[in-house]
Amino acid sequence: MIDWLKRQPVDPEIELGGRLVPIVLRRHASAKRLTLRLAPDASEVRITLPSWARGADAIAFAHARRDWLDAQASKVPERRVPGPGGSLAFRGSSLRIAWDESVPRKPALCAGSLRIGGPLDTLEPRLRRWLEREALQLFESDLAHYAAAAGLEPVPVALSRAQRRWGSCSDGGKSGVRRIRLNWRLVQAPDEVRRSVVAHEVAHLVHFDHSPAFHALVEGIFEGDIAAADGWLKDNGRGLYAPFG
Repeated sequence: MIDWLKRQPVDPEIELGGRLVPIVLRRHASAKRLTLRLAPDASEVRITLPSWARGADAIAFAHARRDWLDAQASKVPERRVPGPGGSLAFRGSSLRIAWDESVPRKPALCAGSLRIGGPLDTLEPRLRRWLEREALQLFESDLAHYAAAAGLEPVPVALSRAQRRWGSCSDGGKSGVRRIRLNWRLVQAPDEVRRSVVAHEVAHLVHFDHSPAFHALVEGIFEGDIAAADGWLKDNGRGLYAPFG
């Protein structure tokens, strides 16, 4: 047995940044090795492991990589609960939250602000629902645009609350109905970043891989700089999870 497996503790949690974080194990039949990740909000350490691997060894592996996990956790922005007078990221800009209990409950954009009324104790979930509705409308418009550019008919689009993926494309399986799912948090990112993810998933409707032909199609239908958009998500993606945990 590898020496570090013998030496490391096997607690199902680990201390990162002065707090205990659970270690969650997920077995996957097709996994060939251990894969270690930190949740985008640093709420848990996730390990995917083969069906034959020992859980104790996987937990020991996480403890052996504690310095790396600590460094990743330090990059996670502090949780910012949106509230009156605060701000909300929307399409790459910052909206001031103009709450007044006496105005209508339905949010309304007004000169760099988001006016919203209703009870203060339900403000956060209502802001999130507004962002989700806006995200779906934008995704549907983006998808129609890139599907047309690729010579395809639009497919259904649904919102995702995934913790690791910005988008996914289903090949339809037995139903034959292809569908694209997109992370609603992208509505907070700049338009070109959100649209790059949509273009990426539309290209998967043609090439269900990351072959040269796939990348050529993405570059052919996306009007922006894919590398720059990918870089923005790599540098700022975790921040999209801060307002709503």
